Amino acid sequence: MSAPTLVLGDTPIAAAFLAGPAKALGLDVKEVVPIHRAFRPMVEDTAFDISELAIVAAIQAAEAGRPVIPLPVTISSRFQHRCLVQNRDRTALTTADLPGHRIAVRAYSQTTGAWVRTILDTEYGIDPRSVEWVTEEASHVAGAPEPANVVRDPAGTKPYDLLRDGLVDAAIFGIDMPDDPWIAPVIPDPDAAARENLARTGVVQINHVVAVSPDLAERDPGLVRRVVEGFAEAKAALRQDGPDMLPIGADAMRRSVETLLGSVHRQGLTTRRLSFENVFGRGMELLG
Repeated sequence: MSAPTLVLGDTPIAAAFLAGPAKALGLDVKEVVPIHRAFRPMVEDTAFDISELAIVAAIQAAEAGRPVIPLPVTISSRFQHRCLVQNRDRTALTTADLPGHRIAVRAYSQTTGAWVRTILDTEYGIDPRSVEWVTEEASHVAGAPEPANVVRDPAGTKPYDLLRDGLVDAAIFGIDMPDDPWIAPVIPDPDAAARENLARTGVVQINHVVAVSPDLAERDPGLVRRVVEGFAEAKAALRQDGPDMLPIGADAMRRSVETLLGSVHRQGLTTRRLSFENVFGRGMELLG
């Protein structure tokens, strides 16, 4: 029998897992760059046995009945307040100004965008449907809903170009945040705002989790449990100053996930309000 396949992105916990537990478990590591290119094959075809997966893709896959099994293991998160930016040469928007404006994002289902809308929704009282969202590409989950206020740029223009040329009023970026001098945050002092929100609410803005194929879960559930233990070991090996940004387990993740689930439904990313168990129930059963 061939070794179980594994796909991970470039994060500290992934590096620690690959350097230790992955080797001990005999996993066959595949490279997909950028990592988000692995999400659709994982969701639609369970192309890998174990894969990093955006949490919004996991949520939409759960609602759509895809067989992929998300596990309650965070392997990527960040403060997202800084991810909403504008072109300072053209605008000086505040969050209160956003209704009626156009904001570009790679995909409406992109997790960074979903968290930015959750921040606007839960912290600033901005209805996500009051903004027109201009996207470059479709969801990782085929057929996932998109509300009427989402439009695809006909030329597939990247958010950076749309913002630079004044074709949108703001844009959302994650690890691809440009460093041009005309880039300015919409939320003032965004990192301070993010830290205050985390201290007040305990909500970690989780980007990516781990998912496994149903085939692996059926043929070797013990390996799935050892994988989760391996990520816990990898996390323990990291130097973490400040708050825990990599929660593992239902108790540690529930508040953050439930906050996101409520908002993504209001954003029109799901047709019903899902629960933590709707998304992670099968994974929790596997882990006992």
